[in-house]
Amino acid sequence: MLKRFLFVTALAVLSPAIMVADEGMWLLPFLKQQNSESLKKLGLKLEVDDIYSPDEVSLKDAIVVFGKGCTGEVISDEGLILTNHHCGYSWIQQHSSVDHDYLTDGFWAYSKSEELPTPGLEVRFIDRIVDVTDSIKVAVEEAGDPMKAYDLMFLNKMSKRLAGEEFIKENPFVEVVIKPFYGGNKFFMFYQTVYKDVRMVGTPPSSIGKFGYDTDNWMWPRHTGDFSLFRVYTDKDGKAAEYSADNIPMKPKHHLPISLKGVEQGDYSMTIGFPGTTNRYDISEEIIHYRDIVNAARIEMRGVRLDVLEKLMQADDKVRIQYASKYASSSNYWKNAIGMNRGIKRLSVIDSKLKAEKEYRDWAYANNMPQYAEALDNMITALRNLYPIKYQRQMMTEGLSTAVEFSKVPSADALIKAIESKDKEAIDKEIKAFKEAYAKFNNKDYDPEVDRQVAKAMIKKFISMFSAEERPDVFAFIDKKYKGDTDKFIDDCFDKSVFADSAKFNKFMEKPSAKVLKNDLMLKYANSVRAKIRDLAFATKAYNKDLTLAKQVYIEGLLKMREGTPVYPDANFTIRLSAGQVQPYKPADAVSYNFFTTMEGIFEKEDSTNYEFEVPAKLKEIWLNKDYGRYAEEDGRMIVNIISSNDITGGNSGSPLINGNGELIGLAFDGNWEAMSGDIIFEPNMQRTISVDIRYVMLIIEKFAGAMNIIDEIDFVE
Repeated sequence: MLKRFLFVTALAVLSPAIMVADEGMWLLPFLKQQNSESLKKLGLKLEVDDIYSPDEVSLKDAIVVFGKGCTGEVISDEGLILTNHHCGYSWIQQHSSVDHDYLTDGFWAYSKSEELPTPGLEVRFIDRIVDVTDSIKVAVEEAGDPMKAYDLMFLNKMSKRLAGEEFIKENPFVEVVIKPFYGGNKFFMFYQTVYKDVRMVGTPPSSIGKFGYDTDNWMWPRHTGDFSLFRVYTDKDGKAAEYSADNIPMKPKHHLPISLKGVEQGDYSMTIGFPGTTNRYDISEEIIHYRDIVNAARIEMRGVRLDVLEKLMQADDKVRIQYASKYASSSNYWKNAIGMNRGIKRLSVIDSKLKAEKEYRDWAYANNMPQYAEALDNMITALRNLYPIKYQRQMMTEGLSTAVEFSKVPSADALIKAIESKDKEAIDKEIKAFKEAYAKFNNKDYDPEVDRQVAKAMIKKFISMFSAEERPDVFAFIDKKYKGDTDKFIDDCFDKSVFADSAKFNKFMEKPSAKVLKNDLMLKYANSVRAKIRDLAFATKAYNKDLTLAKQVYIEGLLKMREGTPVYPDANFTIRLSAGQVQPYKPADAVSYNFFTTMEGIFEKEDSTNYEFEVPAKLKEIWLNKDYGRYAEEDGRMIVNIISSNDITGGNSGSPLINGNGELIGLAFDGNWEAMSGDIIFEPNMQRTISVDIRYVMLIIEKFAGAMNIIDEIDFVE
């Protein structure tokens, strides 16, 4: 049993002599115990209880999980949510069409009646955080299977048991989730209320919200107004509810006031949000996997897909709108993978890890704890056994499954079985389910002709990388029937499959046939790819178990090795705080970057022939007239983006950047190119969080959009 769960920095693992105050994705329940002094030294004016208190209202109550993988914050007493433009992007796209292209033109609701209901969008508030380590460890021991600690179904059952069936029944909009920390050495249970009536309030055009697009993505200097606005609605009693026209704007426990005072170098800054995944406890062999498998697959396969998509999107506005979110999501981590691999090499991360592993072994043997050194060796053995299987599976998943959309046509096994049984009730039931599954596949954001072109390119790429023996069995069918002509096979898929378009599907459903389904080319491809990925996953199962259990012991050893030193767990999309300061940096010899950019930089980058750097006429008018109102600096400059030394990663997008007084000064939206390996190692001299200065957000709302109704409900601190 671990006696202390404090806070280890990633650099402490790599180089024990170095400790960096700004590093760390801090667990809120430990702030008061571990971080009060360091936060005060950085410039925090609040008490730690003002940030997180289990019993009183605190800053935590203004922070939400936005959608599936972002952060947002409440900025008014009427439930107004601020998040990134790229976090709202798929929802903005959901409302967009060629006739109402909100991606291109932006959208603003000038009254609450104009706000757009957004089906499927949810936000989650964290109500309580409870340490349930002892309960989980007892239950795992009783189950007699240590892997239960990592079993989602087991943890879900435990969350219901610990919360109580009666509580679950009486609170249908409350989710109770248990997550492991420190490699399964610690467990916390999170109570979160889910709000399902969320409406779109405002978004700038992409020429502001995505200014710089892929060219500027992950880069500094930056000039992007990456924000969007939504509103949470409740029932008349103020409780979470499904959408209803009778619902009212939420009355939140807390909302963030907005500072118009600006920032100076060295000012305290903190983010509170939901960082997704970091791998700072990974050993050298795991970094090799990340570099040569995960990142390699993203770079190789997504690069091919993105090239095809970009050409098709530029040629057709309908396709551009349909695939905008898919392209942005894929491109984001394609570039991230390139940057991360660059950072791994530049920083000699693997050599540093090997050195740390030697120190760890030496410590384990010197302190008569050989089990920890053995755990490290067991991890290495498992990882080396996993490598070839994992490589093949990752490339196949990226290339043949994720990229080729028709690999997700609905499974027909149940329908075939029902048809062959001649049981009318079963047939009717499966037909209904089959139609619903097809409607989800062939949705408004799917274009068969785009999928046809992408599939042709992806299959050629995959064939060039893997031998016949390593491919799914559908490739043997293509070799035999089509003499290896994959383009002809794909064309036949789209010309003949019952899934190819709605007309073919509806005609087939008039008289469904088991024989037709068994011979359908799209289904043949999908079933083959699914089966191969499933087989590869099964082949990794034993090795993954060995790796997981060994890593739990390895991290336990790390914690003992650093006992008495603050230790933070890897990110796992739970609410965390990162503390830092507004700081410039020097990315290379003779190169220095300031900590802010101004509107002057937008027009230095402006290029009317390049959609990435187009500037709206209205924004240019504001700039020419210097019509910045109260949002400008005293010297007249209009700040656009700022950087700080906060420690964030994916999932933190949309996190508030908060000053020492608990006021909103910015909106985090990106990291910098030079520190793309930050998920593996924190780089104190390089790692920066890029945020939109909150005053630029307000400028766009007031001066560009003229949405004074929004401005009027915000609390400003001047």
